[in-house]
Amino acid sequence: MRTARRFHGTSMRLPARVLVFALAIAASPVAVGAQAPASTSASVATDPDVLGAERLFSAWMEGQIAYRGLPGIVVGVVSDQQLVWAKGFGYADVKAKIPMTPETKFRMASHSKLFAAIAVMQLREEGKLRLDDPVEKYLPWFKAAPAGDDDGQITIEQLLSHSSGLQREAGDHWVSYQFPTEEELKRLYADRKAAFAPSVRWKYSNLAFAVAGMLTEQVSGQKWADYVAQNIFRPLGMTSSSVDQNVSGLAVPYGRRMPDGTREVLPFVDARGMASATGVTSNLLDMAKFVSANFRRGPRGGDQVVSSGSWREMHRVRSVEENWQSGSGLGFDISRINNRTWAGHGGGYPGNTTMTLLQMDDKVGVIVLTNTNDSNPGDIARQLIATVGVAVTKAAGQPPVAVAWDDSWARFAGLYRGRGGDTQVVLLNKKLVLITPNAANVDNPVALIPIGGGRFRFTAPTGGGPAGEVVRFVEEPGRPMRMYVGDGWVDRIAAP
Repeated sequence: MRTARRFHGTSMRLPARVLVFALAIAASPVAVGAQAPASTSASVATDPDVLGAERLFSAWMEGQIAYRGLPGIVVGVVSDQQLVWAKGFGYADVKAKIPMTPETKFRMASHSKLFAAIAVMQLREEGKLRLDDPVEKYLPWFKAAPAGDDDGQITIEQLLSHSSGLQREAGDHWVSYQFPTEEELKRLYADRKAAFAPSVRWKYSNLAFAVAGMLTEQVSGQKWADYVAQNIFRPLGMTSSSVDQNVSGLAVPYGRRMPDGTREVLPFVDARGMASATGVTSNLLDMAKFVSANFRRGPRGGDQVVSSGSWREMHRVRSVEENWQSGSGLGFDISRINNRTWAGHGGGYPGNTTMTLLQMDDKVGVIVLTNTNDSNPGDIARQLIATVGVAVTKAAGQPPVAVAWDDSWARFAGLYRGRGGDTQVVLLNKKLVLITPNAANVDNPVALIPIGGGRFRFTAPTGGGPAGEVVRFVEEPGRPMRMYVGDGWVDRIAAP
């Protein structure tokens, strides 16, 4: 059976249809933030390329369900303040044939770290802590044998960026499913020794984020679950989200597929003292609201749970993996996908694996939630990005306001010379570019983009030079034409 659901504001229509193969839920655009331009979203959702990409991804996803025997998956694509598309495949409960829908709840696992980082950043904005404060300043018990004899104290920033050097866990909870309480964590930690000195290398640590949760409790005076509910879930309207509660509407958690095709049904597992690392429960609709919050700008207040500046700091890479292909901001994992930088997080919990990724420049996000341990949500997310994500980005993109080309600008072309070297301004087809004549850069020249008033923007692929700065040409009688790039200048010595 397939149930289709259309969202129009807060009203819903639920016509039921039969499908032998898989269960699918399709949603039209849903406003998830206060600044949602409904007309723009509607045009994105009905764009022919977007609709085609949805069909393409759905065909692939149905194949994954069939051939891999996956229980259920729900996916969503967000464009700025709108959930453009959401669709469920398979079942939240295979035995009972309960369909997977955007309302189905999941244990979000390590997505919890995003909310732990936001909580810390909120306290920082209130002046209650600093990122470079040693953790021990707030948690005196946070003492254990260092990796070396000159390591220095672990800071809050190092906790949130996986650069603390702490071991991954403090206990056998991923095997026993008996997660430690906070008091047990303190006792376990005292017997541990850091694997690396702080800031030596990126090393993922659930323990570090459990400590970040306890730090939030100490500074705020609230239990972590209560703090997150009051200061993050409620302002964002995440009404289906909670921490370590065995709520109704949870997907049945299935273990990996065994050689005989069976899957174990796993128990509800309480994260206890590890809640800030892995204890959050949510659904696709709530996570879409979270994704949109990342794209909003302004000071903290209302559904702006942290300021623009804090969002930027959280998305900025603080530590990188040894292969330099991925790393961490504050709470957020950062990766490169198809030459674009994506921020987000994945998660794995008994019977649930999840992935959320967002691209800040394009204001697009994808969400993948599954109720089994072998679904590979990261791979599914990449396929979603390559299909629906790309189409949504294209449909939602606003073409830049172009300044009309002026044929008289051809006079700016020529060879310029300054103390730092020579620069050649070359006229292409109604376009000016810069090259360094004694360097191998003709395959990737700097473009001069007109911005009005005879001025141009220095547009370069890397930030080492004056990228983004203004270029202007000055002509005075009796003096060579001078080109200013930012604050520096060079004189033309030869016309083309």
